[in-house]
Amino acid sequence: MNYHDAAQTADMEVTVALGEDFSDLRNTVRQICKGFPGEYWRKLDDQSAYPTEFVAALTEAGFLGALIPEEYGGSGLPLRAAAVILEEINANGCSASPAHAQMYIMGTLLRHGNETQKRTYLPEIAAGRLRLQAFGVTEPNTGSDTTQLKTRAERQGDVYVVNGQKVWTSRALHSDLMLLLARTSPVDQVKRRTDGLSVFLVDLREAKGNGVEIRPIKAMVNHNTTEVFIENLKVPAANLIGEEGKGFRYILDGMNAERILVASECVGDGRWLLGKGVAYANERRVFGRSIGQNQGIQFPLARAYAELEAADMMCRRAAALFQAGQPCGADANIAKLLASEATWKAADTTFQTHGGFAFAQEYDVERKWREVRLYQTAPISTNMVLAFVAQHVLGLPRSY
Repeated sequence: MNYHDAAQTADMEVTVALGEDFSDLRNTVRQICKGFPGEYWRKLDDQSAYPTEFVAALTEAGFLGALIPEEYGGSGLPLRAAAVILEEINANGCSASPAHAQMYIMGTLLRHGNETQKRTYLPEIAAGRLRLQAFGVTEPNTGSDTTQLKTRAERQGDVYVVNGQKVWTSRALHSDLMLLLARTSPVDQVKRRTDGLSVFLVDLREAKGNGVEIRPIKAMVNHNTTEVFIENLKVPAANLIGEEGKGFRYILDGMNAERILVASECVGDGRWLLGKGVAYANERRVFGRSIGQNQGIQFPLARAYAELEAADMMCRRAAALFQAGQPCGADANIAKLLASEATWKAADTTFQTHGGFAFAQEYDVERKWREVRLYQTAPISTNMVLAFVAQHVLGLPRSY
């Protein structure tokens, strides 16, 4: 897509809902979140624990199977509905990240898996009997340069033998299945560096202790992230997703959905944070008046609101284009960029508004402040988005 194409995209017949769309979904999410107040999340932080009870409640409500078609036991909802679910979770002070991956990871299986694989796994995932939460892509020495990953899978009869290492593989210790990207053809033996990568569905229940070792990573936020060591892991050839060597395209295919969903989470976090900031500005009295009466407090909060509204509209547009089957790569990336920066503005403004009390854990501001900083780095960094827009939208030379 170039700049001219992007302008034409805006004129397509695509409907974008305004206001509180999917209100029934939103209300159900709000009711669930009431049972998981700030104390619940603070305790998990202290213990670096996984929100098992919260994820179970989302699963029971059918939210983690929202995007799985009805024929496989899911709800068959559009991407915008899934985005609303994640947005509302965060807008109500909870955290969607421990469960969000299942929504977009299963898309690779749904779009590129064979019918046997889909019939075997999707109904189990939709019913909550299996969790597909782990995505093994990033490696210690390659980072965003996915085409140079070192994890190798070699076909030996009816199995692939896999060796390598992954890092920042969140929720691997709390997932039954993992999507794994590995190189099946050496990079020096393929025409394009994106060739020769393949996707496998790994059953972690069998793999742990039998070729897979998972170690938790202590991080600034309780994201349940890990590093995964793989040594002579045998993966059945039947667990290859799609065609051998075409995995990079399969992974890219799901990234637009990932960007849109994560951007919507950002908006939810930003709204929760902004609400906290506005409430405190109205309640807190210094020198005989509410601090919210001061323009030094008002203006940053008002700007944070404006930026969140703009980001929300970009999220809605990207989701509408995705659902209509229209090109949405630029929109999805821009939505993620704007939402990550808007929620960070809301977080920092609310932190500043609370003054010293922002550091107190009981207000939950510092927890959310830490959590939302991640969005500017993952799942794609701000600079990578800017490089994408520069090259693919503005038509500037490739920078890397």
